[in-house]
Amino acid sequence: MIEVRNLCKSFGDRHILDKMSVTIRDGELFSVIGPSGMGKSTFIKCLIRLIAPDSGEIIVDGEDIASTSDEFRLARIRRKFGYLFQEGALFDSMNVFENVSFGLKYLTDIPKSEYPKIVREKLALVGLKGVENLKPAELSGGMKKRVALARSIAVEPKYILYDEPTTGLDPVMTGMVRDMITDMRDKIGVTSVVVTHDLKLALNISSRVAMMSGGRFVECSAPDSFRTSPNPVVQEFMRISGLE
Repeated sequence: MIEVRNLCKSFGDRHILDKMSVTIRDGELFSVIGPSGMGKSTFIKCLIRLIAPDSGEIIVDGEDIASTSDEFRLARIRRKFGYLFQEGALFDSMNVFENVSFGLKYLTDIPKSEYPKIVREKLALVGLKGVENLKPAELSGGMKKRVALARSIAVEPKYILYDEPTTGLDPVMTGMVRDMITDMRDKIGVTSVVVTHDLKLALNISSRVAMMSGGRFVECSAPDSFRTSPNPVVQEFMRISGLE
């Protein structure tokens, strides 16, 4: 599991994370919500040390990686994570096969002869077949999201981090992404951390929902408890999300 203890991060005089603490349990679908600019993306980037925190602990399966400068150790821990960036972040010059197999080449010792089988399996898991030779420019927005997810799970991570996965999508595409996230939990048992401003999505898919405000989690509970929380920050966010 992932344990975060008293995590702090500032940019200049802006305190983004202020002694934040939380435990993310194995196998759960944990959503982090809040308005834009609250530090949600900073939080998950700290989890895999894309951003180094100023202080605190980030314990992944018993190892604290918050302050280590050991790149070998960091690389070993990062291999446990898949990361779905907000825009998918596919390599435009590579076809789908090359995108999905990218991590296999750089993060594993799997022989190249196994790549086609793995790529086909992971694309099938996200509902895609026969697209291996297409370039990102030939894919729809939804297909790009699926290919990016297939790339994330190709190395069989223990954790997947989703950074604003439904931003800019219409209701149909949002539903597709919602199903994609829950499918990964159900099919491969991966622990998922979803960062989103979409409260309806979070309440629909999560085992727990955590509300960020002032650099901390001010509420962290199961969806039913979250909906009835007396916390004024939660109630205001419910109101502006049209879910009160």
